[in-house]
Amino acid sequence: MSKHTSKEFFRLNIAILTLSDHRTPAEDSSGNLLLALAQESGHTIRARALLKHNRYDIRACISDWIASQDIQVIIINGGTGFSESNCTPEAIRPLFDAEIEGFGEQFRQLSFTDIGSSSMQSRALAGIANKTLIFAVPGSGGACRQAWEALISPQLDSRTGPCNFVAHVKKSPVNACRYALTDPGEFVCQI
Repeated sequence: MSKHTSKEFFRLNIAILTLSDHRTPAEDSSGNLLLALAQESGHTIRARALLKHNRYDIRACISDWIASQDIQVIIINGGTGFSESNCTPEAIRPLFDAEIEGFGEQFRQLSFTDIGSSSMQSRALAGIANKTLIFAVPGSGGACRQAWEALISPQLDSRTGPCNFVAHVKKSPVNACRYALTDPGEFVCQI
């Protein structure tokens, strides 16, 4: 583990993907929560989408964001459980250059305090692809908040020591975003 910290905060460009077969953009409370938490932490929302549980649509959306020079972090909420339609790990794991095993382990450990042995049914995971961080968390608001506050936010803060992920993300060129949102509540796509 190398030491990567800074005294300066670096604003990161984030994309949020909500997976649900039933929610509409107006009902996307977990996506709205993640958006608010990221903005309150000083980051910028560059893209947002709502998709149904289809591994190929998910993979296509994530692949597009990974290829973008402007998206540095992707946060996916939903699709990490064991119901028949949940396919987030299967959709995104093949895209990883490296998996961040500690994220899923830490998330389940944190969840155990709240939900006991049910935490083992979470397939939360994270990885990095093309210098883009990808986090996948359950779709409940409580799980999204817990993941953001305890794990994701500290690692997206360049001042967190002894190390954080900021040094590992791509440098974002100015005005390169194909996804600039005029309204952070706006959705890039909905399938």
